[in-house]
Amino acid sequence: MPRQRKSFSSLGLLGFGAFGQLMAQHLQPHLRLVVCDPARPPQPDPSGQGLVPGDVAAVAACDIVVLAVPVDAMAQAIASLRPHLRAGTVVLDVSSVKIEPARLLLEGLPEQVEIIGTHPLFGPQSARDGLAGLKIALCPIRGHSVRRIAAFLRRSFALDVILTTPDAHDRDMALVQGLTHLVAKILVRMEPVPRRMTTRSFDLLMQATEMVRHDAPGVFLAIERANPHARAVRERFFAHARDLTQALERQHCPQEAPADIAMAASGPFAPGHPALLQRNMFPERHAKS
Repeated sequence: MPRQRKSFSSLGLLGFGAFGQLMAQHLQPHLRLVVCDPARPPQPDPSGQGLVPGDVAAVAACDIVVLAVPVDAMAQAIASLRPHLRAGTVVLDVSSVKIEPARLLLEGLPEQVEIIGTHPLFGPQSARDGLAGLKIALCPIRGHSVRRIAAFLRRSFALDVILTTPDAHDRDMALVQGLTHLVAKILVRMEPVPRRMTTRSFDLLMQATEMVRHDAPGVFLAIERANPHARAVRERFFAHARDLTQALERQHCPQEAPADIAMAASGPFAPGHPALLQRNMFPERHAKS
Protein backbone atom coordinates (compact mmCIF):
# COMPACT_ATOMS: atom_id res chain seq x y z
CA MET A 1 0.00 0.00 0.00
CA PRO A 2 1.22 3.56 -0.68
CA ARG A 3 2.21 5.60 2.32
CA GLN A 4 0.10 8.67 2.97
CA ARG A 5 1.75 12.07 2.77
CA LYS A 6 1.38 14.30 5.83
CA SER A 7 0.82 17.44 3.75
CA PHE A 8 0.58 18.64 0.17
CA SER A 9 2.58 21.63 -0.97
CA SER A 10 2.95 21.17 -4.72
CA LEU A 11 0.83 20.08 -7.66
CA GLY A 12 2.04 18.97 -11.06
CA LEU A 13 -0.26 19.51 -14.03
CA LEU A 14 0.28 17.41 -17.14
CA GLY A 15 -1.74 19.18 -19.83
CA PHE A 16 -2.61 22.87 -20.04
CA GLY A 17 -5.71 23.04 -22.21
CA ALA A 18 -8.86 24.96 -21.31
CA PHE A 19 -9.58 22.92 -18.18
CA GLY A 20 -5.93 22.78 -17.09
CA GLN A 21 -5.84 26.57 -17.24
CA LEU A 22 -9.06 26.80 -15.23
CA MET A 23 -7.56 24.54 -12.56
CA ALA A 24 -4.36 26.57 -12.43
CA GLN A 25 -6.31 29.80 -12.00
CA HIS A 26 -8.05 28.53 -8.86
CA LEU A 27 -5.25 26.41 -7.37
CA GLN A 28 -2.53 29.03 -7.81
CA PRO A 29 -3.08 30.72 -4.41
CA HIS A 30 -2.95 27.39 -2.55
CA LEU A 31 -0.13 25.29 -4.03
CA ARG A 32 3.05 25.62 -6.02
CA LEU A 33 2.12 24.57 -9.54
CA VAL A 34 4.39 22.89 -12.06
CA VAL A 35 2.95 22.64 -15.57
CA CYS A 36 4.05 20.53 -18.51
CA ASP A 37 2.45 20.95 -21.92
CA PRO A 38 4.76 21.38 -24.92
CA ALA A 39 1.84 22.56 -27.07
CA ARG A 40 0.76 25.26 -24.56
CA PRO A 41 3.68 26.17 -22.26
CA PRO A 42 2.61 28.53 -19.45
CA GLN A 43 4.39 31.77 -18.73
CA PRO A 44 6.29 31.72 -15.42
CA ASP A 45 5.07 34.06 -12.69
CA PRO A 46 8.03 36.16 -11.42
CA SER A 47 6.38 36.46 -7.99
CA GLY A 48 6.87 32.74 -7.39
CA GLN A 49 3.18 32.39 -6.56
CA GLY A 50 2.11 31.19 -9.95
CA LEU A 51 3.06 28.64 -12.57
CA VAL A 52 6.42 27.00 -13.02
CA PRO A 53 6.99 25.48 -16.46
CA GLY A 54 8.57 22.06 -16.16
CA ASP A 55 9.14 18.73 -17.85
CA VAL A 56 7.49 15.41 -17.05
CA ALA A 57 10.04 14.64 -14.32
CA ALA A 58 9.35 17.97 -12.60
CA VAL A 59 5.60 17.33 -12.70
CA ALA A 60 6.06 13.80 -11.31
CA ALA A 61 8.14 15.15 -8.40
CA CYS A 62 5.15 17.06 -7.01
CA ASP A 63 3.00 15.80 -4.14
CA ILE A 64 -0.11 15.67 -6.34
CA VAL A 65 -0.05 14.98 -10.08
CA VAL A 66 -3.07 15.77 -12.24
CA LEU A 67 -3.51 14.25 -15.70
CA ALA A 68 -5.43 16.84 -17.69
CA VAL A 69 -5.09 15.08 -21.04
CA PRO A 70 -7.65 13.45 -23.35
CA VAL A 71 -8.57 9.83 -22.62
CA ASP A 72 -6.88 8.64 -25.81
CA ALA A 73 -3.61 10.26 -24.68
CA MET A 74 -3.72 8.94 -21.12
CA ALA A 75 -1.81 5.68 -21.64
CA GLN A 76 1.13 7.56 -23.11
CA ALA A 77 1.02 10.17 -20.33
CA ILE A 78 1.02 7.46 -17.65
CA ALA A 79 3.98 5.72 -19.28
CA SER A 80 5.95 8.97 -19.33
CA LEU A 81 5.22 9.66 -15.64
CA ARG A 82 5.82 6.17 -14.27
CA PRO A 83 9.66 6.20 -14.01
CA HIS A 84 9.66 9.51 -12.12
CA LEU A 85 6.90 9.05 -9.53
CA ARG A 86 7.73 8.75 -5.84
CA ALA A 87 6.03 6.58 -3.24
CA GLY A 88 3.04 8.34 -1.73
CA THR A 89 2.39 10.63 -4.67
CA VAL A 90 -1.31 11.11 -5.40
CA VAL A 91 -2.23 10.87 -9.09
CA LEU A 92 -5.59 12.19 -10.30
CA ASP A 93 -7.25 12.39 -13.68
CA VAL A 94 -10.00 14.83 -14.67
CA SER A 95 -11.60 12.88 -17.51
CA SER A 96 -15.32 12.96 -18.30
CA VAL A 97 -15.40 9.16 -18.00
CA LYS A 98 -13.98 7.10 -15.19
CA ILE A 99 -13.96 3.35 -15.90
CA GLU A 100 -11.33 3.38 -18.64
CA PRO A 101 -9.01 5.93 -16.96
CA ALA A 102 -9.21 3.95 -13.70
CA ARG A 103 -8.17 0.80 -15.53
CA LEU A 104 -5.26 2.57 -17.24
CA LEU A 105 -4.07 4.15 -13.98
CA LEU A 106 -4.21 0.88 -12.05
CA GLU A 107 -2.35 -1.00 -14.75
CA GLY A 108 0.23 1.68 -15.48
CA LEU A 109 1.22 3.18 -12.13
CA PRO A 110 3.43 1.69 -9.37
CA GLU A 111 1.65 0.22 -6.36
CA GLN A 112 3.22 2.84 -4.06
CA VAL A 113 1.28 5.61 -5.82
CA GLU A 114 -2.21 6.67 -4.72
CA ILE A 115 -4.91 7.01 -7.40
CA ILE A 116 -8.09 9.09 -7.37
CA GLY A 117 -10.40 9.47 -10.34
CA THR A 118 -12.02 12.88 -10.49
CA HIS A 119 -14.57 14.53 -12.74
CA PRO A 120 -15.27 18.22 -12.17
CA LEU A 121 -18.89 18.50 -13.31
CA PHE A 122 -18.27 21.96 -14.74
CA GLY A 123 -16.04 23.69 -17.24
CA PRO A 124 -14.77 27.17 -18.09
CA GLN A 125 -18.26 28.30 -19.19
CA SER A 126 -20.17 27.13 -16.12
CA ALA A 127 -17.37 28.31 -13.78
CA ARG A 128 -17.28 31.88 -15.09
CA ASP A 129 -18.88 33.21 -11.91
CA GLY A 130 -16.83 31.08 -9.50
CA LEU A 131 -16.77 27.53 -8.19
CA ALA A 132 -19.04 27.81 -5.15
CA GLY A 133 -21.85 25.27 -5.32
CA LEU A 134 -20.54 23.47 -8.40
CA LYS A 135 -20.10 19.70 -8.26
CA ILE A 136 -17.09 17.43 -8.50
CA ALA A 137 -17.09 13.62 -8.43
CA LEU A 138 -14.25 11.78 -6.66
CA CYS A 139 -13.62 8.06 -7.19
CA PRO A 140 -11.20 6.54 -4.63
CA ILE A 141 -9.21 3.91 -6.51
CA ARG A 142 -6.09 3.33 -4.39
CA GLY A 143 -4.83 4.97 -1.22
CA HIS A 144 -6.33 6.97 1.63
CA SER A 145 -6.01 10.65 0.67
CA VAL A 146 -9.42 11.09 -0.91
CA ARG A 147 -11.10 12.44 2.22
CA ARG A 148 -8.38 15.03 2.80
CA ILE A 149 -8.64 16.19 -0.79
CA ALA A 150 -12.44 16.25 -0.56
CA ALA A 151 -12.21 18.41 2.58
CA PHE A 152 -9.78 20.78 0.82
CA LEU A 153 -12.14 21.18 -2.14
CA ARG A 154 -15.11 21.87 0.13
CA ARG A 155 -13.22 24.27 2.40
CA SER A 156 -11.26 26.20 -0.23
CA PHE A 157 -13.75 26.36 -3.11
CA ALA A 158 -17.15 25.48 -1.60
CA LEU A 159 -17.50 22.65 -4.10
CA ASP A 160 -20.19 20.00 -3.73
CA VAL A 161 -18.05 16.85 -3.52
CA ILE A 162 -19.65 13.55 -4.54
CA LEU A 163 -17.86 10.32 -3.59
CA THR A 164 -18.72 7.55 -6.04
CA THR A 165 -17.31 4.63 -8.02
CA PRO A 166 -16.13 4.67 -11.66
CA ASP A 167 -19.04 2.45 -12.75
CA ALA A 168 -21.72 4.44 -10.90
CA HIS A 169 -20.23 7.63 -12.31
CA ASP A 170 -20.26 6.40 -15.90
CA ARG A 171 -23.83 5.08 -15.61
CA ASP A 172 -25.08 8.50 -14.51
CA MET A 173 -22.93 10.46 -16.96
CA ALA A 174 -24.09 8.35 -19.91
CA LEU A 175 -27.47 10.02 -19.43
CA VAL A 176 -26.49 13.38 -17.91
CA GLN A 177 -23.61 14.30 -20.19
CA GLY A 178 -24.26 11.94 -23.06
CA LEU A 179 -27.70 13.36 -23.86
CA THR A 180 -26.69 16.97 -23.15
CA HIS A 181 -23.86 16.85 -25.66
CA LEU A 182 -25.86 14.80 -28.15
CA VAL A 183 -28.81 17.21 -28.17
CA ALA A 184 -26.43 20.19 -28.33
CA LYS A 185 -24.66 18.74 -31.36
CA ILE A 186 -28.00 18.26 -33.13
CA LEU A 187 -29.24 21.77 -32.28
CA VAL A 188 -26.02 23.30 -33.64
CA ARG A 189 -26.56 21.44 -36.91
CA MET A 190 -30.12 22.82 -37.11
CA GLU A 191 -28.98 26.43 -37.00
CA PRO A 192 -29.99 29.11 -37.67
CA VAL A 193 -32.59 28.94 -34.91
CA PRO A 194 -34.94 31.71 -33.71
CA ARG A 195 -33.24 34.15 -31.34
CA ARG A 196 -35.91 36.77 -30.67
CA MET A 197 -39.32 35.09 -30.61
CA THR A 198 -38.45 32.35 -28.11
CA THR A 199 -39.71 30.87 -24.86
CA ARG A 200 -37.81 30.73 -21.61
CA SER A 201 -37.49 26.95 -21.93
CA PHE A 202 -35.98 27.31 -25.41
CA ASP A 203 -33.57 29.98 -24.14
CA LEU A 204 -32.40 27.61 -21.41
CA LEU A 205 -31.96 24.85 -23.98
CA MET A 206 -29.77 27.13 -26.09
CA GLN A 207 -27.82 28.23 -23.01
CA ALA A 208 -27.01 24.59 -22.35
CA THR A 209 -25.95 24.23 -25.97
CA GLU A 210 -23.65 27.25 -25.73
CA MET A 211 -21.99 25.83 -22.60
CA VAL A 212 -20.70 22.81 -24.52
CA ARG A 213 -20.57 24.16 -28.09
CA HIS A 214 -16.85 25.00 -27.97
CA ASP A 215 -15.62 21.93 -26.10
CA ALA A 216 -12.72 20.19 -27.78
CA PRO A 217 -13.87 17.39 -30.13
CA GLY A 218 -12.13 14.84 -27.90
CA VAL A 219 -14.52 15.66 -25.05
CA PHE A 220 -17.57 14.63 -27.06
CA LEU A 221 -15.86 11.48 -28.33
CA ALA A 222 -14.81 10.50 -24.81
CA ILE A 223 -18.33 11.02 -23.47
CA GLU A 224 -19.95 8.99 -26.24
CA ARG A 225 -17.30 6.36 -27.02
CA ALA A 226 -15.15 5.85 -23.93
CA ASN A 227 -18.14 5.48 -21.61
CA PRO A 228 -19.30 1.84 -21.89
CA HIS A 229 -22.84 2.81 -20.83
CA ALA A 230 -23.32 5.62 -23.36
CA ARG A 231 -24.38 3.50 -26.32
CA ALA A 232 -27.34 1.93 -24.52
CA VAL A 233 -28.58 5.36 -23.41
CA ARG A 234 -28.14 6.72 -26.94
CA GLU A 235 -30.08 3.83 -28.45
CA ARG A 236 -32.87 4.24 -25.89
CA PHE A 237 -33.12 7.95 -26.66
CA PHE A 238 -33.41 7.44 -30.42
CA ALA A 239 -35.87 4.56 -29.93
CA HIS A 240 -38.16 6.89 -27.97
CA ALA A 241 -37.74 9.54 -30.68
CA ARG A 242 -38.75 7.01 -33.35
CA ASP A 243 -41.77 5.91 -31.30
CA LEU A 244 -42.94 9.51 -30.92
CA THR A 245 -42.44 10.20 -34.62
CA GLN A 246 -44.45 7.13 -35.58
CA ALA A 247 -47.23 8.05 -33.13
CA LEU A 248 -47.44 11.55 -34.61
CA GLU A 249 -47.52 10.20 -38.15
CA ARG A 250 -50.32 7.79 -37.26
CA GLN A 251 -52.36 10.68 -35.84
CA HIS A 252 -51.81 12.92 -38.87
CA CYS A 253 -51.44 10.50 -41.77
CA PRO A 254 -53.00 12.09 -44.92
CA GLN A 255 -53.72 8.63 -46.42
CA GLU A 256 -56.28 7.99 -43.68
CA ALA A 257 -58.15 11.27 -44.38
CA PRO A 258 -60.77 11.99 -47.08
CA ALA A 259 -59.34 12.64 -50.52
CA ASP A 260 -59.95 16.41 -50.57
CA ILE A 261 -58.31 16.92 -47.19
CA ALA A 262 -55.39 14.66 -48.12
CA MET A 263 -54.85 16.69 -51.30
CA ALA A 264 -54.92 19.95 -49.36
CA ALA A 265 -52.47 18.61 -46.79
CA SER A 266 -50.02 17.68 -49.51
CA GLY A 267 -50.23 21.11 -51.17
CA PRO A 268 -48.28 24.30 -50.42
CA PHE A 269 -50.78 25.57 -47.85
CA ALA A 270 -51.54 24.34 -44.35
CA PRO A 271 -55.10 22.89 -44.19
CA GLY A 272 -57.75 25.09 -42.67
CA HIS A 273 -56.07 28.49 -43.35
CA PRO A 274 -57.03 30.89 -46.20
CA ALA A 275 -54.27 31.55 -48.74
CA LEU A 276 -54.14 35.26 -47.86
CA LEU A 277 -53.51 34.50 -44.19
CA GLN A 278 -50.79 32.04 -45.12
CA ARG A 279 -48.98 34.75 -47.02
CA ASN A 280 -48.42 36.32 -43.63
CA MET A 281 -47.75 33.06 -41.81
CA PHE A 282 -45.33 31.61 -44.36
CA PRO A 283 -43.96 34.52 -46.43
CA GLU A 284 -41.07 32.44 -47.78
CA ARG A 285 -43.57 30.26 -49.70
CA HIS A 286 -44.83 33.30 -51.67
CA ALA A 287 -41.64 35.30 -52.09
CA LYS A 288 -41.90 35.08 -55.91
CA SER A 289 -45.64 35.63 -56.22
